[in-house]
Amino acid sequence: MARGALAALSGLIAGFTALCVAELVAAAVRPEAGPVTAVGGAVIDRTPPAVKDFAVRNFGTSDKLVLQLGILVLLALFAMAVGVLASRHRRVGSAAVLVFGVVGAVSAAGRPEGRPGDALPSVVGALVAAGVLYLLAARLAPVSAPPPAAGETDDIAPGAFDRRGFVIAATAAAAASAGAGLLGRRLQASQLAGVSASRGDITLPAPASPAPAIPRGTDLGIRGLSSFVTPNKDFYRVDTALVVPRVDADSWRLRVHGKGVARPVTLSFQDLLRRELIERDITLTCVSNQVGGPYVGTARWIGVRLADLLREAGVKPPSEGGPADQIVARSVDGMTIGTPVEDVMDGRDALLAVGMNGEPLPFDHGFPVRMVVPGLYGYVSACKWIQDVELTTFDSYDAYWVKRDWSREAPIKTESRIDTPRPFASPKAGKVPVAGVAWAQHRGIERVEVRVDGGEWHTARLAAEAGRDTWRQWVWEWPATTGNHTLEVRATDRTGATQTEKRVGTVPDGATGWHSVVVNVT
Repeated sequence: MARGALAALSGLIAGFTALCVAELVAAAVRPEAGPVTAVGGAVIDRTPPAVKDFAVRNFGTSDKLVLQLGILVLLALFAMAVGVLASRHRRVGSAAVLVFGVVGAVSAAGRPEGRPGDALPSVVGALVAAGVLYLLAARLAPVSAPPPAAGETDDIAPGAFDRRGFVIAATAAAAASAGAGLLGRRLQASQLAGVSASRGDITLPAPASPAPAIPRGTDLGIRGLSSFVTPNKDFYRVDTALVVPRVDADSWRLRVHGKGVARPVTLSFQDLLRRELIERDITLTCVSNQVGGPYVGTARWIGVRLADLLREAGVKPPSEGGPADQIVARSVDGMTIGTPVEDVMDGRDALLAVGMNGEPLPFDHGFPVRMVVPGLYGYVSACKWIQDVELTTFDSYDAYWVKRDWSREAPIKTESRIDTPRPFASPKAGKVPVAGVAWAQHRGIERVEVRVDGGEWHTARLAAEAGRDTWRQWVWEWPATTGNHTLEVRATDRTGATQTEKRVGTVPDGATGWHSVVVNVT
């Protein structure tokens, strides 16, 4: 029994060794080449939309942490099984560790942004781990002893093994592995510190076209109501990057090329800063946002008009005879985002953004440059860490999410949300402010209505409008009576379209339905 437990422990130590050594090697290659990150990225790439939607809905921005923990649990179980196998068949068990290396290497090098060198951390980690497991398994082999002399008894128990030797070898392997892992972490942290310093050294120029002052009355100042401008630290983040890319602004380049591009362009970060910058308040929404969900926020963005850059490159929209109807934006992490050319060039403030709420983009939100296109869900417009813009057609290329059954074009739907009172709140009877936000980017909000228990609709008071590309706060003073009540909200945009009551999920082009909350008035 003790030998079996130690065999499983030897497998765990070997797995730990593989990860730590791979971490050290990844410091010399790049952090994204680490096996957990590589395998996690491969899992995300192959996750069906419904599963991805479930993960975002239930785990929010912690979905990646949950995935990584799941990978580590499976790795631990695999390692223990291999350890037990090695205690019986040393060579076979040790060779089985190489499966870990193969999976990690294929996952790392096979991703869209993968490079041949990305396979190295997993391969080296697996080779070292196989050697460690072989040595530990040797310590668990039964000790053979010469036959006892005449008149002596054999006091060596059948199946006895070198317990002391195993403890020494296991401790040494674990300590050395931990040291390698810590060194790898430290080297990676040092590299990232340099990139962070490059961001800290950036001073954004004053925009040539500053955003208008936010009108008085835009923010109603009601307790529990989302603020009009979402602070960077609270802005939602939904993407597939297990390791947030840390791109050095000095080495960053953007390439513009493809169908209908008469003059291909390559720009540096400083090239962008020297161009005319505009500043706009724009609300972004994720297609994964459920009815009443949190994945929507407003920021003040600074950037370059993408349409101006495209026209300088000779691009024409389809309405003017241009051959390309899709912009494929590529991120440094391999993500591809497909955006309609017509929407980018129809006069809206589609940006290559370099700043967010008065500072350079945070790393989580796309530093050094990202796309922001009002009126379109992020998965077809908001490429973060962008490095390549290709003009093509929808018929000739499917971007990342389109390959996973999401719609290729996705204008944001008219939606509204109740922020206060919260679900299952217990307000006092009397006047209760029912307040929230509504959005219909690039169309604007015309009206918001609230009803109680399926009764008549009541028109809410709208906050001042900051622009048709931003959300709008609203409030209705409810003469609340005691008991359980259901509150519902719906919005109407400036085209006259009222959001539908029909509930559908987020796939393939965004959720619909009226948001409702149940409260108990006391």
